[in-house]
Amino acid sequence: MQFTKSAEDHLAQLTARQQAIVLDSVRTQLRYEPLRETRNRKQLRPNPFAPWELRVGFRRVFYEVDAVESDLVNVLAIGIKRENRLIVSGKEIQI
Repeated sequence: MQFTKSAEDHLAQLTARQQAIVLDSVRTQLRYEPLRETRNRKQLRPNPFAPWELRVGFRRVFYEVDAVESDLVNVLAIGIKRENRLIVSGKEIQI
């Protein structure tokens, strides 16, 4: 599992408790079969942002799975979803 530089920056903006919750969820939910849809993770419609989303409370972790090494997960971004809005690093993102 790898975090991009921007995902590390997004994680650093969270409190220590929030970081622990997100990291625990990422390790638990994405360790096995990260390409399988579940209650908390889903494949997104085609977009330039990320192909997959993991729900962690009102936070969203956006990730992709390496095409060659299917067990390698790249976390691309961490944001907050409120109603129909997604906020990543203080900016509203359309997905």
